[in-house]
Amino acid sequence: MYGSPLSGQAKKMLLLGSGELGKEVVIEAQRLGVETIAVDRYENAPAMQVAHRSYVINMLDGEQLRRVILQERPDLIVPEIEAIATDVLVELEQEGFRVVPTATAARLTMDREGIRRLAAETLQLPTAKYEFADSLEELEAAVAKIGTPCVIKPIMSSSGKGQSVCRTPDDVEASWNYAMEGGRAKKTRVIVEQFIHFESEITLLTVRSASGTTYCAPIGHVQKDGDYIESWQPHPMSERQIELARQIAGTITEALGGTGIYGVELFLGKDEVYFSEVSPRPHDTGMVTMVTQDLSEFALHVRAILGFPIPTIRLLTPGASHTLKAGEERQQFRVEGIGQALALPNTQVRVFGKPETKAGRRMAVALSTADDVQQARQTAAEAAALLKLSY
Repeated sequence: MYGSPLSGQAKKMLLLGSGELGKEVVIEAQRLGVETIAVDRYENAPAMQVAHRSYVINMLDGEQLRRVILQERPDLIVPEIEAIATDVLVELEQEGFRVVPTATAARLTMDREGIRRLAAETLQLPTAKYEFADSLEELEAAVAKIGTPCVIKPIMSSSGKGQSVCRTPDDVEASWNYAMEGGRAKKTRVIVEQFIHFESEITLLTVRSASGTTYCAPIGHVQKDGDYIESWQPHPMSERQIELARQIAGTITEALGGTGIYGVELFLGKDEVYFSEVSPRPHDTGMVTMVTQDLSEFALHVRAILGFPIPTIRLLTPGASHTLKAGEERQQFRVEGIGQALALPNTQVRVFGKPETKAGRRMAVALSTADDVQQARQTAAEAAALLKLSY
């Protein structure tokens, strides 16, 4: 039973991270009568603009994080980004707070080393070969062992920050410096991954709910520098690939536990499927589900974590998303071309409402549907190209 928000009897959800994905989670939670609190490191973050109230803190500062949670005493703590003092979440969970999906899942997935060792060494899932390094000298040795080309990433980062392809031994130092600039939580450790020559990469949204584990139709996507540019659903896969993908996604999410949606990233080879990464929350590539499914990934996440059943997930139409990214850092800007983009058939636009631009920062997304994925991708790309940032 739910009381009205702000009545003192409402179900309370506190989001840690208040970007464009968190904004959609807040909207879906409020549709079900939930009182929402948005937390982030900067003022006027997108989810703060729609939540009942908000806080600005350094979420890597355990004392600040604990203070806000004890003040609010939410029924649900919902991490929406990786850069959080997850050791405090583990403590709070032991004290009786509920962390979505679990504090352990939040801790492991923040750390690429933890999740890779769980997947490859404990669960024996197929992954690229990998090594870890704590210094430039160790990185040089790791690259020599893995071979080039290889992928170098900070063990703690998001949206592709600090990730690069090291194509020759001469690129190692530049890759190390780039990883140090893009990493989070002042960690100097990096992961070196074998470069897999895959045919495509997908996100398999996996939902753990009162109805069991269910899967959305696979989402194909294109990334640049580790950050997604466009996505589409459904991505064509053979029955064997779908079976393998679901086995991998089911295994990793079962090990992480809890309820909610997981974004499981996979590489598809001709006859193989490889585990790449997993996020215990809605995935950026999954924004396409706002126009393709009867329940978006955000609606699915909220239903699942509130304990409600999800009998079916229906794909209504093929569709695609394409992002608008900023080219420079500005505090004063406008998004233009929305009318022109919306003049295209079967197209929607989401403007995130971020308070400032930064180079490479996602500011909006175009969403299009069509009779087939190819046409949807073309229309979404055209719509995104019509959107402009003016300064």
